[in-house]
Amino acid sequence: MGNADITLRHIARRRPGDLARAFAPEDRSVEVLGWIDTQVTKLERRLDKALRLRVGGELRVLHVEFCFAWRDEVPDQIFEYLGFLFAALRTEAPGEPVPPIESVVVVLSGRRQRLPATGKRRTAWPERRFSGTHFHIDAVYQRTVAELWARGSVFWLAFAPLARDATVAAMREVVAEIQARATDEERIELYMALLVMAAIDPCGHNLRRELVMLIEDVETEKKLLRTIPAIGEMIAEAERQAAQQAAQQAAQQTAKAIAELLGRLFARRVGRVPTVEEERSIVERAQAIGPVQVEDALLDLERDALLRWLAEPTRR
Repeated sequence: MGNADITLRHIARRRPGDLARAFAPEDRSVEVLGWIDTQVTKLERRLDKALRLRVGGELRVLHVEFCFAWRDEVPDQIFEYLGFLFAALRTEAPGEPVPPIESVVVVLSGRRQRLPATGKRRTAWPERRFSGTHFHIDAVYQRTVAELWARGSVFWLAFAPLARDATVAAMREVVAEIQARATDEERIELYMALLVMAAIDPCGHNLRRELVMLIEDVETEKKLLRTIPAIGEMIAEAERQAAQQAAQQAAQQTAKAIAELLGRLFARRVGRVPTVEEERSIVERAQAIGPVQVEDALLDLERDALLRWLAEPTRR
């Protein structure tokens, strides 16, 4: 998942309580005890996030995987990761019972058809009772902005560009909420997350450029924005394009003014308005040798000599 994976890891690290409360039972208290990082180097597999909790006074573990898109192999991967996590927890506290584990897959993009709320990986014989694992599926890209807002955290607002009803107006409210509720350091990562999610763009909203403009419009955010390489590059590129466009417009206006001025002088000397080719030659010579030199030629050369001079190739 590249940038998305790295960005989501960072913002999840900062707001573990917001992540946990979205999946814990609503009627239970939730206390975050810390992160569990496990890695099985033999298989080169690493869990995205495993969070140790106390839910209603009981030890629990929340395992979260951020998934770019739903794939058929996701249930197999969740089952494998769950095994790794279970083994790591047993090794960590020999002789102690392993706390109950809830696995969640947060899906960022994929098919339009609604994904189920629960996934499963069966391992038992088909004739037997179910044996394997169930896990929760949170397809954030199939949710609305209001549903993400209802989770009560700027962490979940970072996923708003993925929402099926995301608009520029909704993003304006999201940016304002992040600006009001997050610290400087958090805002950098949340703005980066917004842009990364907008780049995934499963619903084709094309909000990334608009988001950059919305964030840049917040006066206090401009310095912050330039500290984010991806955003800073986009701003610098936009400024280069704007400067280039302004220079082109200025050059066009200057060329037009020169053509009008020297064209009137040509008409006085020759007795007619210049042809399209003659006008082009006047402008090209003004750009090559300067408008003053062209003006001198129009004043000093006789009519026939002037026409021959304008018909010759322009020397730079």
